[in-house]
Amino acid sequence: MSGASVLYDAPGPKTKARNRLYSTVGSVAVVALIAFVIERLNAKGQFAPGMWNIFNYADVRTNLRDGVLTTLEVFAVAAVLSLALGVLLAVARLSDHKPVRWLATGFVELFRAIPLLITIYVLWVILLANRDALGLSGNGPQFWALVVGLTAYNGSVQAEVLRAGIAAVPRGQSEAAYALGMRKTQVMTTVLIPQAVRAMLPTIISQLVVTLKDTSLGYIITFEELLYTARQMSTNIIVNGSDTYVPVIIVTGVIYVAMCLALSGLATWIERRGRRAKTGVAPATAAPAGDPATAAADAGKDTAATP
Repeated sequence: MSGASVLYDAPGPKTKARNRLYSTVGSVAVVALIAFVIERLNAKGQFAPGMWNIFNYADVRTNLRDGVLTTLEVFAVAAVLSLALGVLLAVARLSDHKPVRWLATGFVELFRAIPLLITIYVLWVILLANRDALGLSGNGPQFWALVVGLTAYNGSVQAEVLRAGIAAVPRGQSEAAYALGMRKTQVMTTVLIPQAVRAMLPTIISQLVVTLKDTSLGYIITFEELLYTARQMSTNIIVNGSDTYVPVIIVTGVIYVAMCLALSGLATWIERRGRRAKTGVAPATAAPAGDPATAAADAGKDTAATP
């Protein structure tokens, strides 16, 4: 009996035929829906060459480039800060001091429960009201509202990911470290956190991809990231009396997909490199066996040399 059949009954010939029929019908329905949407957009002239010719203009390409760079700038700052905050909160949640543990738990639960859009909007209003006192100018309030909002939310999620990774490390690892006389800080920084990061790296990178996509929420607070730039272009550029929403949305979506795939590819490369890394102490190699008489003579010399 196979291991798979223990958990559920293997499908019979009729069930297999029915599953194939459902899969075929579903695939045909999806393809038909996509074809219908494309046909309707084509009938409205959204795929006309003039609609796509706008990307040959230098101003359009420059706006898209600036939007991508602004998005990556926000992502870079928010990613670094969220990872640092995640480590800090994860360690605080595992602290032996109850006040520290309660504060960290409250922070994590609060910002995981509040929708990120509300957090960003509230921060934007606060920074706008105090922009002169904080010395913010231009897009400063929008930039920092988006960065701080992304940091608070994603840092809370990363903290739970790291805490789960630390809890998954075998208990014997920390017990052995304590037996060697290491302090808790040393155990956490040299034993637990490195193993937790390596174990939870795919989940950490997945949350970073979420951080990258959530930068598009800056559109709500009029921050000129990629989505806001695309929205402005599609509204202001008119071709043959029609707006250019569809071409701009498709190009913008492709750019987002490319950035997320690049980040995922980087994560895969880092994970593979970490697996190939040589860690630990190399085992000692035994000396080749020699002549028994020579070995006995050497042993006799060592004995004679011993006082």
